[in-house]
Amino acid sequence: MSRDFKVFSGNSNPQLARDICAYLQRPLSRAEVSRFSDGEINVEIGENARGIDCFLVQSTSRPTNDHLMELLVMIDALKRASAGSITAVIPYYGYARQDRKVAPRTPITAKLVADLITSAGADRVLSMDMHAGQIQGFFNIPFDHLYAAPVLVEHMKKKVENPDDVVIVSPDAGGVERARAYSKRLGCTLAIVDKRRAKANVAEVMNLIGDVSGKHAILLDDMIDTAGTLANAAAALVEKGATRVSAYAVHPVFSGPAIQRLTDSVIDEVVVADTIPLSEAAQACPKIKALSVAKLFGEAIRRIHSADSLSSLFL
Repeated sequence: MSRDFKVFSGNSNPQLARDICAYLQRPLSRAEVSRFSDGEINVEIGENARGIDCFLVQSTSRPTNDHLMELLVMIDALKRASAGSITAVIPYYGYARQDRKVAPRTPITAKLVADLITSAGADRVLSMDMHAGQIQGFFNIPFDHLYAAPVLVEHMKKKVENPDDVVIVSPDAGGVERARAYSKRLGCTLAIVDKRRAKANVAEVMNLIGDVSGKHAILLDDMIDTAGTLANAAAALVEKGATRVSAYAVHPVFSGPAIQRLTDSVIDEVVVADTIPLSEAAQACPKIKALSVAKLFGEAIRRIHSADSLSSLFL
């Protein structure tokens, strides 16, 4: 007899969890995540989880430490409730930017967080557009890596009448592989912004590789943090003759002066996924549009539970 599955959610992105459940045509399972008077996290699973495949939806977005701890405590609660299996569904994986030692005596927090999730009791992890693909190898449990490309490319195609008039632009060398994949699917050309970063969250555009003159430039990144990279890159593209600039990214981190920078920039549209809920300021910005990835996560959950292949979701 096959066992049932249930979807639970922490406090980081309850709307995405509800949308996933709507796609799966089942209710979001009850779990209360509260705080003791001293700020400690208190979790109570509100229904039977014994022998059931449990999927826990929780982005480790801002406040990162609180949401990460919520995830760990909920995993422990489900483990002690005798769940049949526990899959941590992490649409946005925080601490991913520290995936290697770039200087002496620095941590590799992407690995640390992977160890914490595994030690807490997760049996599998499902995430989307990791900052570095090799982070999958930090886990000693199965890891399924989804991409928002099907959703973003579909939106791009609605905006693009003639691929010859469009160029996909990677804002740095690290995103070239991603940009090449998108440009191939759209049938357009590729350009690269050569960026030098003096220190964390400070970017300076140095050069442009490729031709953007007379074209609609689409900047593509995995996340938007302070938006300094995008704003500088967009200004450089217009300087080089781009007729208009749009930006697409998966994770709308939007920290610090991000919203103001996007508002003041030459970018006419910023399209993101809903892996992180938009703040009130982001929702009020007319340039920002969020696309739902609930269908991708819902289908992945359905296939994981039924032991079907997920490979078609990666295309």
